[in-house]
Amino acid sequence: MPETKRHLELRTLLYLVLKRFADRHSIGSDQFVYWHASDPSRCVAPDAFVRLGTPDTPFRSWKTWERGAPELAVEIVSDSDAEPAPWAEKLARYHELGVVELVRFDPAAEEGERLRVWDRVDGDLVERDVEGDRAACDALGLYWVVAPAEGQPVALRLARDAAGRELLPTPSESARAEAEARRAEAEARRAAERRIAELEAELRRRGGG
Repeated sequence: MPETKRHLELRTLLYLVLKRFADRHSIGSDQFVYWHASDPSRCVAPDAFVRLGTPDTPFRSWKTWERGAPELAVEIVSDSDAEPAPWAEKLARYHELGVVELVRFDPAAEEGERLRVWDRVDGDLVERDVEGDRAACDALGLYWVVAPAEGQPVALRLARDAAGRELLPTPSESARAEAEARRAEAEARRAAERRIAELEAELRRRGGG
């Protein structure tokens, strides 16, 4: 099925945030991941995935027999996999793939039901108990948080703290923060220059008296 605009924007937002780790990890988005060299039908195309410990390089697809299995995979629910049956099939594929942490984000679900996480335990993918719209991201040592981003009322985001107060910024948010910091610095410089000018004027007045 074609990708909706909301799905595209949510996927892109997550990918751009994950790209900050590209110096340490390989990042993919909507690319086929293959794990069976003799059967190309055995594949998935996660909305985002991360292979830890390998700096990012360009790739058309991901073959686990060449690069290893991604430890982390994220699925943003679309119309094609919203129902239980398609998701069960997809979950089975991720089990075969060998991911360690699987995240499912449903932006259309009710608050507290948008985020589901599976962990690999004794070779199986076991669903984690998730409270609210927050969960630990064990693969990256961070936290998954559902929060607004770039005009989207709900998006899957990463934070440094469990409460989600220290969100990893999107590139646009980083650019705005940097611009605001530059404006504040320029204003502080102008204020200092005005104060120096006032002091110099006061000294001249006193000297002239």
